[in-house]
Amino acid sequence: MSYRKAASARRDKAKTRSAGLTEEQKQEIREAFDLFDTDGSGTIDAKELKVAMRALGFEPKKEEIKKMIADIDKDGSGTIDFEEFLQMMTAKMGERDSREEIMKAFRLFDDDETGKISFKNLKRVAKELGENMTDEELQEMIDEADRDGDGEVNEEEFFRIMKKTSLF
Repeated sequence: MSYRKAASARRDKAKTRSAGLTEEQKQEIREAFDLFDTDGSGTIDAKELKVAMRALGFEPKKEEIKKMIADIDKDGSGTIDFEEFLQMMTAKMGERDSREEIMKAFRLFDDDETGKISFKNLKRVAKELGENMTDEELQEMIDEADRDGDGEVNEEEFFRIMKKTSLF
């Protein structure tokens, strides 16, 4: 397969992956990219990527930026073109959307607004959903998600367990 065919196939895949975005979101991504492609080369480097992502409402850590570039920048140029940037931001926006959905679910459990899901919260939701679960089963659920050992599930623990179960 020629380089041109491979690049074309990669672009087609990127276009397919970006299909879930609205035109407005794609335009927002294009504007952020163009704004930071100061020399009009059609590519941005790591520093510019960080600034462009911040403009789109993300707070990427240095390590995350390095990993993102390494994952996308297969030719080792140290720069990213628009199709690669679009593909990257499509994935990021998908993550952001699923995180918002998971946090909505968290708030349904956390009806007493403590910022944590207690055994009592979980038992109430199970009852409301008509789930016949023993106290032991409910406690096992709490124990599996509870990483800091405080007996309750905070937002991060809930997010982690929901991602692990692939429900979101």
